[in-house]
Amino acid sequence: MEPMSAPFLLLPSADPSFEAARAALTGASAGWEWVTSSPLAATSVLVAFFILATWLLQVLTTNYSWVDRLWSTAPPLYALIYAAWSGGDARVWLMAALVTLWGARLTFNFARKGGYHPKEEDYRWAVVRSWLAENDPTHPLGRELFSFFFISVYQLVLIALFTIPALDVAWRARGTPLGLLDGLLAVVFLGLLALETLTDQQQWDFQKAKHAMTPEQRKAAGGDFARGFRTTGVFACSRHMNFFAEFMQWWVFYGFTWAVGGAWINWTAAGPFLLTLLFQGSTQMTEVLSVAKYPEYQRYQRTTSRLLPLWPGPKMD
Repeated sequence: MEPMSAPFLLLPSADPSFEAARAALTGASAGWEWVTSSPLAATSVLVAFFILATWLLQVLTTNYSWVDRLWSTAPPLYALIYAAWSGGDARVWLMAALVTLWGARLTFNFARKGGYHPKEEDYRWAVVRSWLAENDPTHPLGRELFSFFFISVYQLVLIALFTIPALDVAWRARGTPLGLLDGLLAVVFLGLLALETLTDQQQWDFQKAKHAMTPEQRKAAGGDFARGFRTTGVFACSRHMNFFAEFMQWWVFYGFTWAVGGAWINWTAAGPFLLTLLFQGSTQMTEVLSVAKYPEYQRYQRTTSRLLPLWPGPKMD
């Protein structure tokens, strides 16, 4: 492995452990020099800025989707920072390219649904606010604490965590040639990305057609249009194929640490692990709302896998 060149001289090259990451963050001097001294310092400042900015916007607008707008844009930014600091390392640039493709897909899908309009908000946040208003004895204090600690702090730290394997790779083995495992991981990542893209497009086509119909036309069309939700295509194999493909991509991304000799379980697994847990809760909430909205959804639950893609069960029609 070749010696680290500036600014990597400021980073611990011999010890790629969590302690090395912590030391790089806490041992630097203050000021702009510290911000530019290492990629971890730079991304930490960005995370802190995003936390403060999104929380203030949530308070001012009572719209909880400001963090949603960073889900597709912040990870490519972090990955590109790590790549720029890697001195041209092929593996880190490959990882950054994969994350950029991932971000482009999510940004496009979010934008065409109106997600970047300042007044647009995920419908689930209104449900959360309503629940807090009815059940939280400290309301509105509890709502504001939830807004700051869960929506802004937790989610934005999580976004930084699931991209940090790229930094670990840069520290651990800068200049190590790409190998067979790197190629395999890239292919699997792209396959999951293609699956998520297909899922998004099938859902988009269905929702667009459904909303172009009157209630009477949907009833006359029958099938999924009458039910109100899609059960065909990839949705015959998994009720939430996009969620499955999403968190699995970040487990694959974490796998690049194995390609440079990292332990099977290492500290950078915190990101994909916490993301998987987040999707469990998000999926559960989506399911509860779907059952309340669509009378036939419980039958769909009995015939189709929740997340893991499985062979299609009996058709609904």
